[in-house]
Order: sequence, then structure tokens, then C-alpha cells
Amino acid sequence: MKHNETLLFLQSFIQNPKQIGSLWPSSRFLARKIAQQVEWNEISAIAELGSGTGVITREIKTHTNKQTKVFLFEKDDKMRGNLQQEFQEFYCCNNAYQLLNVINQHGVQQLDCVISGLPFFNFSSENRERLINQVVESLKPGGYFIAFQYTLQMKKLLSSRFIIESIHYVPLNFPPAFVYVCRKEELK
Repeated sequence: MKHNETLLFLQSFIQNPKQIGSLWPSSRFLARKIAQQVEWNEISAIAELGSGTGVITREIKTHTNKQTKVFLFEKDDKMRGNLQQEFQEFYCCNNAYQLLNVINQHGVQQLDCVISGLPFFNFSSENRERLINQVVESLKPGGYFIAFQYTLQMKKLLSSRFIIESIHYVPLNFPPAFVYVCRKEELK
């Protein structure tokens, strides 16, 4: 991780702690654990919510090809600008609440996977529900929602909307994190 990325992350956290959710960017151990949960050979469209400094985005880039549509969502202007420079082949967007509209504008009806680093419990219950609705609506039946959180507080909400296939604990992150691997139910 580059020193200037850590500084940018810390500055953004100080300016807006509820939006950023952590003092420190995700570790490469967390990024790898998340990437290990994705069936990359089945991914043609994927979104990352809360891309930050691009730690997880770099993992996504190593597993995707030119045909894969990748949507990055980052609210912080400086971080989004850095992402746009580094990942010019990906779509960089600022509002995860517009996830469904954004993918549809780019000719994607449904995503195979959504990865999230958003601090859901820092949001109001209405905004948390709104974001989860966007994720559910944007995913194909059987699609995956992989989210990391610093607590298990999201387990009840996520289990009401998805099948939680597993929860992985990643101690080599600051703070330590939980990776939820959730699957949207298939149509019956």
C-alpha cells in the first residue's frame, strides 16, 4: 500500500467518518480473502461499492478481462479521481444509491457479483435498506453479494434478503473484518 493512499484515506476519514468507516484502508489480506470468494470464470459484470483507494479493485483487475464490465462506486471525490486515473477501463461512479440506474445506462441488466466495503451500520436504517435494495435488484438470481464489515451486526438484515453461504474472519486487517458471502435466491 502506498504511503500517500494511507494519508488520503486518513484525511477522508477525519473529514467524514460515517462515510469512510475506518481509519485505515483495507489490507491486501482482506482483498485476497474477498477475491477468493468470487467465481471469476462466471463474471461478466461486477460492481464494487466503496472502492476507496483501490486495494480490492486491484484484486478485481487481476481476475477480470477486457470483456468484463466493472463498476466502481466511491463517494469521496479525491479517491474517485485516483480510481479513474488508475482504472481507466472501469466505470467510476459516485452514488451507490444509483447502482441499478448506472448499470442499466451501460447496457447491463444484472450483475453477477457486488462487492462492498461500505460501512452499512454508519448509515441510517432507511439508507441501509435503500442500498441493500439496490444490490438485490441489480444482482442476477444466484448472484453474489460479498461484503466486509467490522462487526456481525449486518447478519440479521443480510439473512433476511440473501442466503448467507459463509462468514470469514480476517484478523490481518485493521480493524479485523468479517467477510459475508451472500447469494441471491434463484427464481423458482
